[in-house]
Amino acid sequence: MIPTSYPTADEIARLTARMLLEIKAVHFNASEPFILASGLPSPTYIDCRKLISYPRIRSTLMDFLTVTVMRNAGFEAFDNIAGGETAGIPFGALVAERMALPMTYVRKKPKGYGRNARIEGVMTEGQRVLLVEDLTTDGGSKLSFVDAIRETGATCAHTAVIFYYGIFPDTMGKLGAHGITLHHLCTWWDVLAEARDAKAFDAATLSEVETFLRSPRAWQDARKPA
Repeated sequence: MIPTSYPTADEIARLTARMLLEIKAVHFNASEPFILASGLPSPTYIDCRKLISYPRIRSTLMDFLTVTVMRNAGFEAFDNIAGGETAGIPFGALVAERMALPMTYVRKKPKGYGRNARIEGVMTEGQRVLLVEDLTTDGGSKLSFVDAIRETGATCAHTAVIFYYGIFPDTMGKLGAHGITLHHLCTWWDVLAEARDAKAFDAATLSEVETFLRSPRAWQDARKPA
């Protein structure tokens, strides 16, 4: 069912951050940084996959994501909702259900047998596709998914995520140069503000996290594993 009313974007960001903190999807550790897939250290880590196990929060955030996309892109702007493998698949399905649209999903790479497909489900030439994922860091993974969608003859000019890092200045430019508009619910800055209000972490940890958020590359360069 398509939501018909919704809070402001600022309130959506605050509530989303609060929910992520409530289910402990947010992890801060400045003394023993997390190692990201890139091999670089970070004092922050977020696990949006946990959301699928919390029905009330899951439903609220999917309402938020649906209305955010409709408000920003249009109420009749899409013909197909595609989830990105793997974390984006459940969220893509939930958004498709709300928008009463067909759902597909996009593989990270061809499966290597059978049809060797990257698109699962029915996607046809000329369809306007919304790509849904759980989060984006610098936007890089979105480009491959969008290219796979466009290879079918469909168009894809929008991607929607629950969480956007919001700390790498070239992200929006990279996506924009590829003809993609990003829609998101909250960023690390929203989470940091809510974490401070809720006193969810000690002051020293929050201070170090802010240092990282203000200059992530410098923070990482200073702490690269030997």
